Amino acid sequence: MPYGQNTERLLCRNIKTAGCWVEKMVRKKAGQEKPGWNDARGQRETDGQENKNRGREEKNTERRRKRQRLWVLFLETLYISAFTFGGGFVIVTFMKRKFVDGLHWIDEKEMLDFTALAQSSPGAIAVNAAILVGLKVCGPPGVAVAVLGTVLPPMAILSVISFFYETFSANPYVALTMQGMQAGVAAVILDVACELGTGVARERSIYSVLILAGAFAADFFLGINVICIILTAAAAGALRMVIFRRRRAER
Repeated sequence: MPYGQNTERLLCRNIKTAGCWVEKMVRKKAGQEKPGWNDARGQRETDGQENKNRGREEKNTERRRKRQRLWVLFLETLYISAFTFGGGFVIVTFMKRKFVDGLHWIDEKEMLDFTALAQSSPGAIAVNAAILVGLKVCGPPGVAVAVLGTVLPPMAILSVISFFYETFSANPYVALTMQGMQAGVAAVILDVACELGTGVARERSIYSVLILAGAFAADFFLGINVICIILTAAAAGALRMVIFRRRRAER
């Protein structure tokens, strides 16, 4: 038999052997796999992809909700600051009505604490209150947004008034308008003071009522500095908590 024919036969035999071996390995692998294994793996991959998509959608929804809340916070503080006259207490009053009574982002007790902190901290009361409200509502971004919304209207209005100050100060109509605003502002502050005082009285705590009455007497009759009154009331509250804990521990 010629040499070329032998080589061709050997080559064909090797190819057939390799093909049979590959076929056996494929059959063996197919036999080891459980029925429906590929379907289960595909289902797991599908579920994993759905979970990733769901998580991505939740994150996007949370980001949109946070941006929307920041936008509402900016607009509300801008509106309150632009249309409020009479100082920081009036702005705090309208913040209470908007964020406590309207949007329900803050409860009444927290707003009362914010008012005390804004008064006792250095700086403008309105800005201090905006910082506290923004931090509570949206964290550090909320602080920047609330402060920006609070300071923009006064800056713009005062920049315009500074050019026409002499004309405004000599105009009797402007003076009468400001007097009317002062009367309205006093009424608004009195209303909020009565509302917050009623909230303290609802607690039915003699200790809180005594602090409230003492603080009012010290400010109205004695003319003591408001910061000193607030710090004294805070110290009295801390002392009350210490006494309460000791009594509870003894029991």
